[in-house]
Amino acid sequence: MNLEQELKERLQKKDILLMTHIVLGYPSFEVNREVVRQMVDNGVDCIEMQLPFSEPMADGPVILKANQDSLANGTKIADCLAFGAEMAAIHAIPFLFMTYYNIIFKYGESAFFAQAKEAGIKGLIVPDLPPEQGESFFRLADEQQIAPILIFAPTSTDARMRELDGFGRGFIYCVARRGVTGKKSEFGADFSDYLGRCRAATAKPIAVGFGIQDRDDIRVLIGKADMAVIGSQTIRLVDSKGAAAVGPFIAGLREASAKPQSC
Repeated sequence: MNLEQELKERLQKKDILLMTHIVLGYPSFEVNREVVRQMVDNGVDCIEMQLPFSEPMADGPVILKANQDSLANGTKIADCLAFGAEMAAIHAIPFLFMTYYNIIFKYGESAFFAQAKEAGIKGLIVPDLPPEQGESFFRLADEQQIAPILIFAPTSTDARMRELDGFGRGFIYCVARRGVTGKKSEFGADFSDYLGRCRAATAKPIAVGFGIQDRDDIRVLIGKADMAVIGSQTIRLVDSKGAAAVGPFIAGLREASAKPQSC
């Protein structure tokens, strides 16, 4: 089953899906294992695993620091691929890699895609690769059946959204606002209009990220988006309270997004 099919199947049972984000190797792979377990056990539908990069241009200070600390700890791409394979073998949800294109380019596109496929990775998010500059990347993605996730932004025109949709697979990632990750987003009339444009441009599920932090944010997205993306907030939680705090936090978000069961 491909990523889009799997997400649509999950949506039959839930009002909105949850995708979470971890930075691999931060604070350690051992903590990553426990965080992933806590997330999956409490109803997360998809996990985005970031391969650390020295200049993560789309990320705010929380994720930037996590990237820098992971690299300082000696995290290698081979470690991330092995961890991805371990998680995909244990947990029955889709796992994605997120990173920046220089990582894949330096590793070698063909080798990276082949090993990601072998690891069971279902999708790739590479925010700094415009489709016009990624001919071999998108060809390999199709060959290896790994969904390239494209990104809509509030500044995207309707025409550009439709163009990006033609390259994307799996789902569309809609950033909630301009800027970088981490800062809480506001959900006013302009945001609703923006999500309406996103919905009109694609038949794929749409995910909303950047600044989604609590149960109220999830409730606002129900009926407007198919998946909410929680990133910096879980990293803050691990930093302040430890991995064990992630499960109750995710369970609380899931309460806001569960579809009522009929008698």
